Amino acid sequence: MSIYSEISSVISCVITAIMTTVMTAVMTAIMSKIAMSAKPADLPDLIYLASQSPRRRELLTEMGLEFQVILPDDDAEDEQQPNESVDNYVRRLATQKAQSAAKKIERGTIIACDTVVCCQDEVLEKPLDKNDAKRMLELLRGKKHCVVSGLCVLTKSDHGIAQQKIAAAQTELFMQNISDNEIEQYLETNNWIGKAGAFGYQDNNSWIKIIKGSESNVVGLPTELLKELLL
Repeated sequence: MSIYSEISSVISCVITAIMTTVMTAVMTAIMSKIAMSAKPADLPDLIYLASQSPRRRELLTEMGLEFQVILPDDDAEDEQQPNESVDNYVRRLATQKAQSAAKKIERGTIIACDTVVCCQDEVLEKPLDKNDAKRMLELLRGKKHCVVSGLCVLTKSDHGIAQQKIAAAQTELFMQNISDNEIEQYLETNNWIGKAGAFGYQDNNSWIKIIKGSESNVVGLPTELLKELLL
């Protein structure tokens, strides 16, 4: 091989190496730009649950979400307004909870929910005491009723509230015509405490059946709807 051939071969190798390095750098820059455009700088990484409910925490964990709990102020909840539909009522309360919690963080996605039970045009929330729980169960037994949840997913960036998605879910149930003795036995378990309508579907009571709708909604958080709102 002549000296010219050797020089030509070396130059060719050098050019190939340079081109490879340049192309790698260009592709890295392009992929980095695509990744940045897919995830805007303002997109929060943290998820917060605006509730101290252990059932809602369990449902979020089962969804595979990592989150922190941040509680809204007590005045975020109020009473149903005159002529306010149940759907609008729970949507409003969920939104108020999310907005209240949002004041306590700089950025992130907040999940807030409010759940009530409806039977014969009466809205049943968490019972005030054992007697109130007994009244609710006596009203519900032998009847169809609905569990309605309002859900708000609020996203806050460095510039304030960036997005707010609000929706409601409804599940229809039937409670068997349980006896006074069965009601008393359930009340003694204290499982009614902190639960809308004074009962918990997750307590595996044989006298509660779902007719139509989300099971997780009855437990306290409609996860199917939440997945849609998180998209």
